[in-house]
Amino acid sequence: MKFSKLLMAAGLTAAAVAGPLASHSAQAAGTITVAIAIDPGSWDPIDTFVVPWGSVGSNIYDGLTSRGPDMKLQPGLATSWELLDNNARIRFKLRQNVKFHNGEPFNAAAVKFTFDRLLGDEGKKGPQQSNYNTIDHVEIVDDNTVDFIMKQPDPVLLTKLAGYGGMIVPPKYIQEKGDEYFNTHPVGTGPFKFVEYTPKVSLTLEAFPEHWGGAPKLDKVVYRIIAEANTQVAELQAGRVDIANLVPFGLAPTIEKSANLNLVSITGPTVVALRLNTKNGITKDVNVRKALIMGIDRDAIIKAVLLGHAKPIASFQSDLSFGYDPNQKPLPFDIAKAKQLLQQAGVPAGSTVKLDFRGPDATFREVAQASAGFLQALGLKVSLQPYETPVLLNDIIPNGKTGEGWQNAWGGWTFDYDNTAYLMYHTGEKWNPYGEDKKLDAMLEKQRSIYDVKAREKLLQDIAHYVADEALEIPLYNENTIMGVNKRVKNLVPPADRRFRFTDVTVD
Repeated sequence: MKFSKLLMAAGLTAAAVAGPLASHSAQAAGTITVAIAIDPGSWDPIDTFVVPWGSVGSNIYDGLTSRGPDMKLQPGLATSWELLDNNARIRFKLRQNVKFHNGEPFNAAAVKFTFDRLLGDEGKKGPQQSNYNTIDHVEIVDDNTVDFIMKQPDPVLLTKLAGYGGMIVPPKYIQEKGDEYFNTHPVGTGPFKFVEYTPKVSLTLEAFPEHWGGAPKLDKVVYRIIAEANTQVAELQAGRVDIANLVPFGLAPTIEKSANLNLVSITGPTVVALRLNTKNGITKDVNVRKALIMGIDRDAIIKAVLLGHAKPIASFQSDLSFGYDPNQKPLPFDIAKAKQLLQQAGVPAGSTVKLDFRGPDATFREVAQASAGFLQALGLKVSLQPYETPVLLNDIIPNGKTGEGWQNAWGGWTFDYDNTAYLMYHTGEKWNPYGEDKKLDAMLEKQRSIYDVKAREKLLQDIAHYVADEALEIPLYNENTIMGVNKRVKNLVPPADRRFRFTDVTVD
């Protein structure tokens, strides 16, 4: 299989934007400008799950727990926690003398208000409630202590509290101003406070000197909403943004060669696979599914299409995920063995394999074309079917209307395999339109009841091996998190999930 055309296309794209670099335009002292791809439309923690929200929200809000750039769990607005009543109650000791940006105090009442709201009618309007519905309710013990009363065990809850929906919000402010106003004028306890928001254009924050973690070293953070990757890179080159979050693989070398810029390419949480239809067509047969896996050279795709900014995977998780087994290896690329498996399964030459994917995803389009080329070399006839992303995600996949395979990309925001595996493989879940496996269901359910870290990790690893043995998907790659950063930015430790915390960052 030759990839010269793909490489040529990537080179032409890079050349089109490269050109001579503009000199760095003057930036206000103490201000960093960050390009994000999407305007979530609301800055309320319970209203969204998109990554650009996290890039902004992590500076406005704090959770009871937090994660450092190394993705390890650490205290946030809670200084400690303990499991009580046979794991039916979690007691949190709260950080004292903390204020919201509007001056109202953070206390147990604010925590109770936050979770009553998240688990109530307002939370029903957004996508975050389902991540926290193992909580029955929150009880105030005293001003600095709360108990979470659990409906059922949830060993991932402490990790969830560090992200998105669990961010603590101000009761008095929301009660006085209302939810709609809060959506566009957010207030939290984070290191930066809201200043100005122009929908689909920009959002400006300024330092909150009274933050419990210490005053930020920056004066302002300006987020510019730039949906086009090429435009983000061009603005980065011109010095009008300091961080570009949307860098096409083909333009990575351009940034790398720049005297004024640094390319960040680190292991990220996003994994990509071709999920397989286990109910209809030739892919009902597990050996056919294994043949398809062995028929695609994933290493070649990573090298040619992703320019090396990814790594192969054996299960649908990155090595940052709790439950990852470093000893698990994917089925090797082996065309001869793949042909043999197809022949033994009685698959006629010229049998059709349809692959569905997100039409706007230009990178995966190239991945799909390369995969099709490999599968054609097995004697199969491959058709590629692009869809608008909402159609694929909300109609084609959940209603079981896919072809033999479909693009599956997942970020795993909790960095815990549970958040991936349960949603992907448990019977009845949206992302599992064909699977009904009682043994797998039982394993997935059991790990949710185990608080022993080692025992639960082993069970998650067993689930990953079981899924691989059943060949439920063609594991393709774990994408690197790629961003371009101006060299004037100092003390930035880039997080794998792009949830920047700018407290210690400075600019020249």
